[in-house]
Amino acid sequence: MNQLKKKYVEVTAPVLQEKFGLKNIMQVPRLEKIVLNMGVGEATQNPKLIEEATKTLGAITGQKAVITRARKAISNFKLRENQAIGAKVTLHGVRMFEFLERFINISLPRVRDFRGVSRKGFDGRGNYTLGVKEQIIFLEIDFDKVETMLGMNITFVTSAPTDEQAYALLEGLGMPFRKN
Repeated sequence: MNQLKKKYVEVTAPVLQEKFGLKNIMQVPRLEKIVLNMGVGEATQNPKLIEEATKTLGAITGQKAVITRARKAISNFKLRENQAIGAKVTLHGVRMFEFLERFINISLPRVRDFRGVSRKGFDGRGNYTLGVKEQIIFLEIDFDKVETMLGMNITFVTSAPTDEQAYALLEGLGMPFRKN
């Protein structure tokens, strides 16, 4: 069992159950999936960026990325329907916990001037999203082979009904939130 999963089962879940007065252990909020999304707007002019985005996400997660396509045409952006505009990976289970552990302990401390992640990324339904401006914070990316800096959104989908419970869950798992 992964260290973070073990921490959740043995420490975080019982604390959350007691804190929120939940009668059943199945009511305790849990992390359901992590979605990494790279929107590459410049891919309309340079299709090689999509290839780079899929390779980057594959290296970071150890899982093949899915190419996202435009739903409808927008002439102002020179965008055609069904044109490749990004890539995404959805992590579940063991890979999800392994990624989260690497992200919290290794990647986030490598961000320049890092003081913690913002508390404002909650959506009102218990999910948390944060943006990463450069993919080079991940150890899996070789700095010398990077041609263009690509950012990404990382969404943590939880079973928590409220942002307060989701915040307590992520904090219990070790997410370094800013102390405002």
